[in-house]
Amino acid sequence: MKTIVKSLTYLIACSVVILLMSMSAKPKKIIFFGDSITQQGVQPGGYVDLIKQTLSPKDYEVIGAGVGGNKVYDLYLRLEDDVLNKKPDLVVIFVGVNDVWHKLSSRTGTDQDKFVKFYQALINKIQAGGAKVVVCTPAVIGEKKNGGNEMDIELDKYSDEIRKLAAKNNLPLVDLRKLFTAYDQQNNPEDLAKGILTRDGVHLTPLGNKTLADTLIPFVK
Repeated sequence: MKTIVKSLTYLIACSVVILLMSMSAKPKKIIFFGDSITQQGVQPGGYVDLIKQTLSPKDYEVIGAGVGGNKVYDLYLRLEDDVLNKKPDLVVIFVGVNDVWHKLSSRTGTDQDKFVKFYQALINKIQAGGAKVVVCTPAVIGEKKNGGNEMDIELDKYSDEIRKLAAKNNLPLVDLRKLFTAYDQQNNPEDLAKGILTRDGVHLTPLGNKTLADTLIPFVK
């Protein structure tokens, strides 16, 4: 009888160990959720691709969920299909450029108060699904220094709203607005509107993608 009990105890212990090993071996799922910057980021050399190359596939599954032209309410509308149904461990929200930019280009931007409400709703639903959230301020719409771009004032306002949301919800903040403007201040002596970290004032150059990837990796880990 003692031998049988010992055998059963041993089998149970082995089963528990195997179960724990299988659970610990499951890679953490990270989703980068955004607009065309993220959509292009999954291409070779893009920031999502660079992060994916840096992290071990045994430990992390990296997914880019970017759609060109998206604003914050577009992200909200596709949140279930593109994020929540995939059961992520971490979601990095990177949106805001089109909410500001489209005010000028097509008069279809997002009012500041609505931007905040939709952004908070995104945070609420992602957290309710069990995932952690990292938020990013939009970077630039033009790389001229010292407020020389047409949308700088608006972009600063929306970036500040994201900073407030990060503080309110106790979330990690990746302040790309400060990062990119500081970089341009130091590395754009000719005061160009593009060609430093962006190829068109918004979408990233290879250096811009590398800068973004290097900045995000510590938050992901």
